[in-house]
Amino acid sequence: MTPLHALLPLAQGAAGGPAYFDPMSLFWLIFLLMAFQPALKRKMLDAARQRQIAKIEQERNSRVILLVHRQETMSLLGFPLMRYIDIQDSEEILRAIQMTDPKLPIDLVLHTPGGLVLASMQIARAIHDHPGKVTVFVPHYAMSGGTLIALAADEIVMSRHAVLGPVDPQLGQWPAASILKVVEEKPVKDVDDETLILADQARKAIPQVREGVLELLHGKCEPSKAEELATTLSEGRWTHDHAITFEEAKSFGLCVSDEMPESVLKLMTLYPQPVRQQPSVEYLPIPRRGPGPPTSPKNGNSAK
Repeated sequence: MTPLHALLPLAQGAAGGPAYFDPMSLFWLIFLLMAFQPALKRKMLDAARQRQIAKIEQERNSRVILLVHRQETMSLLGFPLMRYIDIQDSEEILRAIQMTDPKLPIDLVLHTPGGLVLASMQIARAIHDHPGKVTVFVPHYAMSGGTLIALAADEIVMSRHAVLGPVDPQLGQWPAASILKVVEEKPVKDVDDETLILADQARKAIPQVREGVLELLHGKCEPSKAEELATTLSEGRWTHDHAITFEEAKSFGLCVSDEMPESVLKLMTLYPQPVRQQPSVEYLPIPRRGPGPPTSPKNGNSAK
């Protein structure tokens, strides 16, 4: 084994004298290692993602595509930046679908708060038209535009406590349905011009989204059921962050399953939330088993 002193930077002594240890060289070496460590860590994480994606594709004989949005922070100022479905996302996913054999199944993993209706509908229409089976996996959540995309799939696989959400349109920071409600409840003379313009846009936006949902549900359920579901999801019945659980999605007549592959959950761990301070959740990352036989679910049948 190489002795430690042989690895330390040395400098030649004066007049060709014996070499001596150079503290500044060691300082710069440590500085360079620390500077390159984040980039090296990212490269290793990227390689791990690619290996896991390739493993799932081999196991399921499918094309695996991920749409994952995490809250990030600006590198200098530290302000939080919310990411969402945008045109760049739709371009990339459409390109991936075009590069996939029409008969090959597609597995799309969604983890997103939603985003632009235009971009979401582009992705949804592309997977709706794909001849091979399309499965959407929702390990944690796929709200708003993410739900639009999920509705286009042949099957939605949700973790037991994962959620979808309503797809009612939002105009800026306001729900379209709420804008219409304000205009209906106040005399026109008491409503400012900007609100009246927004109300006009809202009257158009709600039926547009409803028609989009009907298009995506075509052939997946009875026409009357599709009409009812499209209205329910787009009319603004709930707040926009309303959680549609697995059980509720199933009651809607959607083709949903809770058999989430462990390989997909493992893949999601390779997309961690960027942390620049002390994490708010902490635990030992190992399975924990209690003594004795497994306990029955809390809502299971009790013995009599």
